[in-house]
Amino acid sequence: MKRGKLTLAGMRLAALCLLMFAVLPSVSRAQEAPVFAIVRAGSSITFDVKASVAIKGTFDKWDATLTFTSPDVTTGVLDVEIQAATVDTGSALKNSKLKGADFFDVDQNPLIKFRSTKIEQSGPDTFEVDGDFTIRGVTRPEKLTLAVSGRGTGSGEINGTMAFDRKDYGMNSGIPFIKIANRVEVTVALKAKRVSGPPVVFKQ
Repeated sequence: MKRGKLTLAGMRLAALCLLMFAVLPSVSRAQEAPVFAIVRAGSSITFDVKASVAIKGTFDKWDATLTFTSPDVTTGVLDVEIQAATVDTGSALKNSKLKGADFFDVDQNPLIKFRSTKIEQSGPDTFEVDGDFTIRGVTRPEKLTLAVSGRGTGSGEINGTMAFDRKDYGMNSGIPFIKIANRVEVTVALKAKRVSGPPVVFKQ
């Protein structure tokens, strides 16, 4: 009788295990998320400031990641880290001034960062991305407006702009003999490729 009870208990345990193995793969598949890589070749991060003498530039070194927790496109998180000391305006004088304490202050604050906190689809291929922007040690909420291409192909481009007031981040000085506007516009052009996982699902 004792053996029978153990056998019955064992059968129940085996049935439970079989049920778990049957259910868990489907749960795993449901939670699978797209995995993307940002392709550096052909990607860029640039900025433009209206001034009496043109101030436009790019950054030579930066990293960006795009991660998802599910196929829903609004679960995406965009992270960008820029090495401020790699600013290049084409002018050694402007580069030196921008790297200094009055502007990027690269010795004390080597990284410029943007991390998205919310993504909302605003059109078939456009998005409003709220995020935390950090420059010269000051972090404030900003908005990045994005447009994507290549939907459904597994690769494409992410193009967007973000504008901020430099004085909000303590950049109150100017450059000698150059009149500079307060508004700074940043442009991102990123090439992305899905390396694994299901396609991203857009709102119709």
